[in-house]
Amino acid sequence: MDASVRTPHSEVDDPISAEIIIHAVSAIPNLIDKNITRTAFSPLVSEYKDYAVGIVDHEGRLISQCRGSIPIFVANALSAAVRDGLKVYGPDRLQHGDIVITNHAATMGQHLNNVVMYTPIRTGEGELFGFFAIVMHWVDVGGIVVGSCLSNSTTDVFQEGIQFHTVKLYARGEPVEEIHRMIVANTRFPQMVLGDLASQVAGCLMGRSMIAEVLEKHGLSRVQAAVNRFWDHSEAVVRSTIREIPNGTYTASSFLDDDGVHKDATIPAVVSVHVEDEEITIDLSELGAEVQGPLNAGYEGGAVAAARIACKYFFSSEDPANDGAFRPIKVHCPPGRFLSAGPTAPLSGSGSMLPTVVDTILRALGKALPDRVPAGHHGTYGIHVLFGKLANGGGWFQHLESSIGGWGAARNGDGPGPFRSIVHGDTMEVPVEMQEASYPYRVDWVRLRADSGGPGQYRGGLGVEKCYALLGPAEITTIFERTKCPPWGIEGGQPGKTGYVEVHYADGRESETLLKGEAVLAEGDRVLLYSAGGGGFGDPRLRSKERILEDVRLGYVSGEAAATEYGFRQH
Repeated sequence: MDASVRTPHSEVDDPISAEIIIHAVSAIPNLIDKNITRTAFSPLVSEYKDYAVGIVDHEGRLISQCRGSIPIFVANALSAAVRDGLKVYGPDRLQHGDIVITNHAATMGQHLNNVVMYTPIRTGEGELFGFFAIVMHWVDVGGIVVGSCLSNSTTDVFQEGIQFHTVKLYARGEPVEEIHRMIVANTRFPQMVLGDLASQVAGCLMGRSMIAEVLEKHGLSRVQAAVNRFWDHSEAVVRSTIREIPNGTYTASSFLDDDGVHKDATIPAVVSVHVEDEEITIDLSELGAEVQGPLNAGYEGGAVAAARIACKYFFSSEDPANDGAFRPIKVHCPPGRFLSAGPTAPLSGSGSMLPTVVDTILRALGKALPDRVPAGHHGTYGIHVLFGKLANGGGWFQHLESSIGGWGAARNGDGPGPFRSIVHGDTMEVPVEMQEASYPYRVDWVRLRADSGGPGQYRGGLGVEKCYALLGPAEITTIFERTKCPPWGIEGGQPGKTGYVEVHYADGRESETLLKGEAVLAEGDRVLLYSAGGGGFGDPRLRSKERILEDVRLGYVSGEAAATEYGFRQH
């Protein structure tokens, strides 16, 4: 059968049969998701959930993906990897039992820790249905810093780790020993990486087998027809929502602090949204140019990901991610922008720009339908990494965490949070008990940050304060953004407070503030993290007395801020 020809919908007897098939296919990535949580070694995967599971068809089009997926992966990471594999090998050289991996910068456009693994799904007759794929953040793939993706100052991708450009980890069920040896030789954490890799392999194989059962039960043509029906329905839903927007061009702008190398140079983020009938084009041609430091991403992992994430939130936030929902969305971003950087550009911070760009796209869409877009959210990964050598020859340790902060208020309520950034989704907090049992520090407190939410008739969501007390030597790297372009308010609402990190030294040295920076720590030092709040909505003077009193009572707003920001004084 010609792979380019769609199976006619008449192959499915009725819509109920199609729903049964697509629900069966959609449930499988969620089951594999749970297995990865139980079997992965690193807390970044098992607790934080920095991975995604999905199925793509024989052309690399997304069929379904697990609900817990990080939005940056939902956009197109699995599809980009598989499409490259089809170019490199062709469908005939991807056989049952093969497992392929890639983190190739020119293909994926993301930091090299994000490794996609996939395996072909073939029927008993050998026909190719598609691929079961899992992308996972490997905790270290070499490079000049512990953790690979955590540098503020790399200037090309070769400083950031090893690249696997679409290579077979298994060939017809047999391990390719040379690739396994290369993986072990290029990580500081071989036990964790191999443990996560084993979980990833098991997930691919189990998912492949479960999809094969669906194909055996219903037949290839009926499953393909159900998938086409599913795609067409999702496409129609998005097109109908786009029709609600008046034709025209909507623009918005913001900016990033710096690229980590040139600390005094902001990076413009100007976006235009062109709406024409049932289609929308996200135009990113006016973004800042590719930068010298590691705040770049390639086209697929940058421009396409940012545009699709924003449109997913705006047009189909409740529906499962799939190829059909993205058909009406076009992306324009010429080569050489910081979200369409060249193949050798440094991109260890490839995700750190996306929250701001996604926020800005939504800001532009808000000019068309203002009721549907809230104020700006905290808008940064807020990465902070504590790492070093364990005592008594225990080897390296690394704790990577992203910040939770406030999201923007809307015209019908206060901003939610604290949550992670808009491109993180449902990534979880690593339990404090696990952190303290594994790393040489104590967490003295985690609490809401008073007055961090932007004042307004509806207040922005709050950031947090967190204190790490060092019990031994370590180093810290921080990557905080949106400190010069705070989370904006709307309709008279005020911006949220920005985030930062303070290091307090036990030896009496003056404390140090870090944004994109590094510090060497000793026992007794403390690290205080302050995350940003979301922007407010509406004139703060219109906030009700009851809400202000409740905010003060709960410690969300100080008495001083109630007076100065809201004009409210208790008598």
